[in-house]
Amino acid sequence: MKSSPAPAVSAATAASSQTREFTIGELAARFGLATHVLRHWESVGLLRPDRRVNGRRRYTSAEFTRVAIIMQGRAVGFGLDELRLMLGADNGAARRAVLQRHRDELDRRIATATAARDLLDHALDCPAEDFLRCPNFQRLVQGPGCQLDS
Repeated sequence: MKSSPAPAVSAATAASSQTREFTIGELAARFGLATHVLRHWESVGLLRPDRRVNGRRRYTSAEFTRVAIIMQGRAVGFGLDELRLMLGADNGAARRAVLQRHRDELDRRIATATAARDLLDHALDCPAEDFLRCPNFQRLVQGPGCQLDS
């Protein structure tokens, strides 16, 4: 289940997070998340509490930043697996490779959505009595890779 987008973390909030530790409840509250979301992210390898005090998780500014990255990534369509690959990569080139794959997939989805919108626009504005019989509509439906034998 997806969590709701959280309000942006202010610069003052981010600055104050640089010098302290957070409990799971405090960290979740800073981002408007339920604590079970952070626990889930831990279970899939996205977060690791810095340490435990009396059995309770303690997160540092590094984890605060990591949660912010995860939130931004989720907002732009990254899945948890992609985020784990990116955050777990050993170097900047490997991280960029994950970003490039995501961008390539996004470009593909944009092209598919644009073609679908063009098809709908034609059907809605088609001067033919029945757009299903319109040769231009049929050409759009068949797409560039689909050819009828003559």
